[in-house]
Amino acid sequence: MYAIVEIAGQQFKVAKDQKVFVNRLSTEEGANVDFDNVLLIGDGDKTTLGAPAIDGAQVSAKVLKHLKGDKVIVFKKKRRKGYRVKNGHRQSLTEIVIEGITTSGAKKAAPKKATKKAEPKAAPKKATGKADDLKKIEGAGPKAAEALVNAGLDTFAKVADAKPEELSNILSEASSRLSHIVTETWPKQAKLAADGKWDELKELQDRLDGGIEK
Repeated sequence: MYAIVEIAGQQFKVAKDQKVFVNRLSTEEGANVDFDNVLLIGDGDKTTLGAPAIDGAQVSAKVLKHLKGDKVIVFKKKRRKGYRVKNGHRQSLTEIVIEGITTSGAKKAAPKKATKKAEPKAAPKKATGKADDLKKIEGAGPKAAEALVNAGLDTFAKVADAKPEELSNILSEASSRLSHIVTETWPKQAKLAADGKWDELKELQDRLDGGIEK
């Protein structure tokens, strides 16, 4: 038996005991998780299609570990404009193993839930005060700065206290178009800006290559 299921915005063809790498899940390592957006189930010669999902079907899995994927280099260039930007990105992933595929009929016979789903995180409150111009951070364009402000990081001081992984997750959750941005030096840049050390900030930014300090 196999199934086509949507997990974290992507569709996968899965079978029992198969290991799959998906976009980062909020579930802790070692915990069980269920996915109920099952689009298709194949069992021998029998195929069941959803409209779009199959009512009552479910794929159960266990979270093995959280990790980062291989580095992907994103290079942008505009001809005759002197514009060249090179960024590196490692996608946050979660490795899961499929423990079972439940059809709608089997679920009615055994309605007990296998696991308790992780409680969703509360949405961050938007900042209400005057925000710093976060676009002064190398690599932070208008959309990235807006995502940080919406997540409550509206000042250089708050960005300086954040970890690069936290900043990358905020950008990825805001838009897939921001997921490639390298935030490794953002806290360091923000600390200099918060302290008013603009000359030192410019010297640091001159040493950056694709968001990474040389």
